[in-house]
Amino acid sequence: MNWLCVVAGAMIGAPLRFLTDRAVQARHDTVFPWGTFAVNVLGSLVLGVLTGAAVAGAAASRLQLFLGTGLCGALTTYSTFSYETLRLAEGGARFYAAVNVLASVVAGLGAVFAGVTFAEAVWA
Repeated sequence: MNWLCVVAGAMIGAPLRFLTDRAVQARHDTVFPWGTFAVNVLGSLVLGVLTGAAVAGAAASRLQLFLGTGLCGALTTYSTFSYETLRLAEGGARFYAAVNVLASVVAGLGAVFAGVTFAEAVWA
């Protein structure tokens, strides 16, 4: 039964990633992969809130599977981040590649910490 929670979350997360990526990228006329950056930071925020809720005992294991493993697993994408960073570097946009790595790590960690802090404030 647990696998259904993961599948259901992924059925939402994968199209959400695609649609969000396309919508965000269409609004920016740059080689920087804003769409992938946005979904990865959003996923980090959701995982932070979920982690904080789980620590407080406010998130059942099935919700963790649905949101954390399924939805966020399909929403966020390390492989696309890596591929796009490599393409930037190979295409001569090494500055953008470096910014993508640094900004993704800093913003992702910031988002997860913000999510945990928010959850602690709500469920403490």
